[in-house]
Amino acid sequence: MKEVKIYTDGACSGNPGPGGFCAILVYAGKEKVISGGEKVTTNNRMELLAVITALEALKEPCRVEIVSDSKYVVDAIEKGWLASWQAKGWRKADKKPVLNVELWQRLLPQLTTHQVHFNWIRGHAGHPYNERCDAVAVSESQKF
Repeated sequence: MKEVKIYTDGACSGNPGPGGFCAILVYAGKEKVISGGEKVTTNNRMELLAVITALEALKEPCRVEIVSDSKYVVDAIEKGWLASWQAKGWRKADKKPVLNVELWQRLLPQLTTHQVHFNWIRGHAGHPYNERCDAVAVSESQKF
């Protein structure tokens, strides 16, 4: 199974507002940059879209490490919130509806296709790939 490292970031000017996302896929010393954005969105949606589009770009099942500065995304997976939300009919512990359900549902099949591990890093702390992702995500948000 191929091993791929994916760095992601999302950006939003206003929340909601124009937003962008970026993912950098690294495999066998090669890089692929995926980016996009939306005119009216939120930061969390952009963080999720970065992860989803990166995983969807993989052509076969892979072992994947996703490096993200999004506690929202990383904690939802690594702390089991996503599984709990799904089991509770897309309700959080406080009984309120989960936000971005359609994106979480889009992510779920990717998490079963690939062996995915999430690694949280502090944003804007000088990590080269995180800084690159942030710059591209901000650039994407400015297109709107």
